[in-house]
Amino acid sequence: MKRKSIYRLLVTMTALFVSHEVVTAQVNYTDQIVIENQAISKKGGVTSVTMDMNLDNLRLNKNDMLIITPVIVSNQNEVELESIAVKGTLRNKVLQRPFEWNGKTHLSMPVEKQLVRRNGTAQSMHYTATLPYSDWQRNARLLLRTEVVGCADCSDMQPDKLVSQRILADKFFPDFRMSYIVPEVEEVKVRSEIFSAHLNYIVGRYDLLPDFQNNAEQLARVDSVVHALKADSDLSITNFTISGYASPEDTYERNMLLSQRRAETFARYMEKKYGYARDRFNVQWFGEDWEGLRKAVEGSSLTDKEAVLDIIDNVGINEGREKRLMELNGGSTYRLMLREYFPPLRRNDYEVTFVSRTFNVEEAKELIKTKPKVLSLNEMYLVANTYPADSPQYREVFDIACRTFPDAEVACLNAAVGELRANRPDAALAYLEQYNESPAAMNLMGVAYAQKRDTARAKQYFNRAIQAGNADAEYNAKQLQQYIEDNL
Repeated sequence: MKRKSIYRLLVTMTALFVSHEVVTAQVNYTDQIVIENQAISKKGGVTSVTMDMNLDNLRLNKNDMLIITPVIVSNQNEVELESIAVKGTLRNKVLQRPFEWNGKTHLSMPVEKQLVRRNGTAQSMHYTATLPYSDWQRNARLLLRTEVVGCADCSDMQPDKLVSQRILADKFFPDFRMSYIVPEVEEVKVRSEIFSAHLNYIVGRYDLLPDFQNNAEQLARVDSVVHALKADSDLSITNFTISGYASPEDTYERNMLLSQRRAETFARYMEKKYGYARDRFNVQWFGEDWEGLRKAVEGSSLTDKEAVLDIIDNVGINEGREKRLMELNGGSTYRLMLREYFPPLRRNDYEVTFVSRTFNVEEAKELIKTKPKVLSLNEMYLVANTYPADSPQYREVFDIACRTFPDAEVACLNAAVGELRANRPDAALAYLEQYNESPAAMNLMGVAYAQKRDTARAKQYFNRAIQAGNADAEYNAKQLQQYIEDNL
């Protein structure tokens, strides 16, 4: 009888133990934990995780313990962060017993990551952890993985709890401000073109002889230019500027007078030939064309070219320059220049100034590739807007505008914006280099160097533009700094 009672007691205790384990396994403790104030950030090469685990709703069996492990996981990567332990009151006492037994649970986390749960009271744990940053974390999730340790130190895994679907944002890419500028409307479109007439004069004389050497051919070219401009119904010629030049032989004073008289002779020829009043002509003269000679020599294969250039650059006109040239190579160099390099210097340049009429968009669209100079920058801008923004045709219009009007800052700035929006920083810098003191250009140069990943120079140009009062540069500098911090 006594043996049967002992047997019944053992069966009952076993049933109670099994029943406790089944109940424990069925309770989802993780769902009773509320995550608050979650923050995950990246700074430098470190990812930081902080959150508060609110345990107010947790009803933990006094004999159970939760080992909660935050886990950062993506499709192919997984990192477990430091675990925390939430202990029932009885389980805590058991673990504090000084003696060992087979299977006793040993907690490796520091005491600040351990907590004894007192059901029905307000309790929370502030959690922080860090791990080395890696790009895969941009698409990773944060989970809580919970292990329940019950009596006899048996354990059971609970379903993972999703805390954050994505812990970090995508990499930051700056959205720089770089807008196209609308050019002002040009009320009167005054244009000019410069042409050269290499007319030949008898040495020391200034009378224009139409049949002398190649003068007939040169005058025919002049005639072709003037008649084409006169016949163009889109243009109205307003005046001519005639310039006279002489070659260096003879004295400086005589050559200055010679260039003046040759310019006046050519102006009288054009006045009579084309019927324009004398007040339509502006005559100027420059004497000896040393600049033209230097350019010709520099591009030549002359044997002692460097010596000639050195004399032109370093010996004054009134300090024996021509005499020094005559002495080179026993005089053979000077005789060669006299024969081949001097004649083209005896010339007349003529600049024709005209006014172009206003064109509508369709007309401008036809003219921009054939006669872009007759258009205004505003007309070109309107042509660009007939194409999709930032399309190749759109950018081409601004390229034409800058090449046609290289001294117009707005044209080259717009061309640079087009290249930057197409992520071609080197092409943009080529447009901007001549305007590197302009605040708007400095801002765009900052964008260009940022695209080239040269953040130091980008900062330099943004700061210079900011000091000059450019508001876009201030915004762009902040964008750049955020990009730098995000990619440390």
